[in-house]
Amino acid sequence: MDPDAIATWPTGRLLSTAARLVEHSWERYLGTRGLTHAGLIVLHLLNAGPQSQRTLARGAKVTDQTMSRTVDRLLRAGFVDRATDERDRRRTTVTITAAGREVHAEALVAEREDPVVLGAVRDYEAFRLQLVELVTSLNHPT
Repeated sequence: MDPDAIATWPTGRLLSTAARLVEHSWERYLGTRGLTHAGLIVLHLLNAGPQSQRTLARGAKVTDQTMSRTVDRLLRAGFVDRATDERDRRRTTVTITAAGREVHAEALVAEREDPVVLGAVRDYEAFRLQLVELVTSLNHPT
């Protein structure tokens, strides 16, 4: 892409292009660690403690079936354990493993510091705050 031409693009086009490019680099990064974006969300949710698959599905805003497939992948990778809930045998409880905590922690650092993941962002925290403000204001117009 020609940097001079890019400088003339409207802000909306810049945002959508940047989002796609960051998403692709993030997916590549996660893939090298045996993770998907959905799997990373589950690990993030499990940092609060063991949860049922249904609770994880609600927290991730996906169907129970989608969560089951995501947990299956994480289980095969060794990032979570799954067991029948002792109090309610109909429920399945998911727990993050040491390997899951480690890969989650690495991903959080990469998200903030790895130029391959985020590109040329100079001040990650300021950039992130601007994105939070933008999404919040557009999601809840005054």
